[in-house]
Amino acid sequence: MHAGNLLYLSRADVEAVGLDMTTIIERLEQAFREKGEGRVEVPPKPGIHPVKDAFIHAMPAYIPAMRAAGIKWVSGYPENYRRNLPYINALIILNDPETGMPIAVMDGAWITAKRTAAATALAAKYLARPDSRTLGILGCGVQGRAHVEALRALFPIERVYAYDIRPEAQAAYVEEIRAQHGIDVVGVSFPRQAVEASDIVVTAGPILKEPNPTIEAGWLAEGAFACPVDFDSYWKPEALAQVDRYVTDDLEQYAYYRKQGYFQHAPTPYADLGDLVAGKQPGRQTPRERTMAMNLGLALEDMATAVEVYRRALELGVGTWLPL
Repeated sequence: MHAGNLLYLSRADVEAVGLDMTTIIERLEQAFREKGEGRVEVPPKPGIHPVKDAFIHAMPAYIPAMRAAGIKWVSGYPENYRRNLPYINALIILNDPETGMPIAVMDGAWITAKRTAAATALAAKYLARPDSRTLGILGCGVQGRAHVEALRALFPIERVYAYDIRPEAQAAYVEEIRAQHGIDVVGVSFPRQAVEASDIVVTAGPILKEPNPTIEAGWLAEGAFACPVDFDSYWKPEALAQVDRYVTDDLEQYAYYRKQGYFQHAPTPYADLGDLVAGKQPGRQTPRERTMAMNLGLALEDMATAVEVYRRALELGVGTWLPL
């Protein structure tokens, strides 16, 4: 650390440190174990909403065991693709837990993509069948790509069923994932085809406060696991009601979002991911259970990942030192 300076890490710098998905999942598991034991601070994220269905959120967290303290300032604008801009943009600030001094500012888009998928994979470790081989992806964007990488780190995924409302995005995704991972990737014409055929289902569209959901009761197969990273935007209430084990990544934030108007027709989670990782609540109990993790996305995940990026950047000499 350079006294009186902070380390700036661009998107290219963050990627250059070479943090792999398996390590991110391991760091998140450590962080959620600490959460389950009550040893972290993760307040519900406040936000502003300048445009319909868009958000800009402040996400602070402190993980003492990892010496990780900081905040992410993140935006999500569903219509950005029309401007050839990404849906998610973010900056992360890390602070020294002992002095409060800022020690790093880094791009948060790459970290957001990877940690979101890693959190799904971690939830799947406790809720999906270990022999899950087929993956349904609804939404062929950044998260659709990151989730293949994350879930293949823990499961023997052999085939991906892909759907997107934009045919050109779906076609590009099919070719890219097939070439990158060397697995069978099937583009489908309707969401139902992807959901019914899959052991694991990930919906990754934009988050909508007043959604027009698509997935109906009976589509999610017995024994399947689902993780909607777009909240309940894709899932009809009747489909959610069929889930046997329904968890979230944070019960307090789930309740907060309900007060803000989300999840009005969704179940009440029986546990959060920290409870599962710490062994305080059970995960999947039978092969036939339908399970779901309604992960909201926590600053805990960002700080656990960002502090590891920072440490590696120091070791490798990556980034630019800026005066405070």
